[in-house]
Amino acid sequence: MFGYKSHISIDRRFGIIRKAMVTSAADGGGRQLRRVIDSANTAGDVWAGSAYCSSKNEAWLKANMLKSRVHRRKPKGKPMPEHMARANAAKSAIRARVEHVFAHQKNRYGLFIQTIGFARAQAKLTLASLTYNFDRLIFHQGRAAMGWVRLKSAERTQKTTNINEKPSI
Repeated sequence: MFGYKSHISIDRRFGIIRKAMVTSAADGGGRQLRRVIDSANTAGDVWAGSAYCSSKNEAWLKANMLKSRVHRRKPKGKPMPEHMARANAAKSAIRARVEHVFAHQKNRYGLFIQTIGFARAQAKLTLASLTYNFDRLIFHQGRAAMGWVRLKSAERTQKTTNINEKPSI
């Protein structure tokens, strides 16, 4: 296979990329799970795609007291059991946040890796992840500021009687 894969872990609440890793497309994705899990993260659940589903990863998660929310694979030659399909669907609602990061990088930044050499591809993907984190930071600061401004304007309308008074911000 030709190309590169981007493996990321995000903060579930804010959507900020906590760890990222770039590998060759030929490299198995499941082996990267340990490298993208952030040990400083206080969350105990790990949500991941079926590429990360393996007995080694499950044992590692259990040994590190992390709860596995990894998608399960469909059994070969058989239909997926109903309970497994429902569980995967519930996990997909959370995992969609990671897919939104990839979509944001591809659509908004026009990210298309067409370079020769792993170092260049890694630099492009790292810069895209860094830029995405800046976008998220600006988004959350804007939300916080708008909430603060709305609160202050509500307080101002209650306290202010003089229409010509300039509000202090």
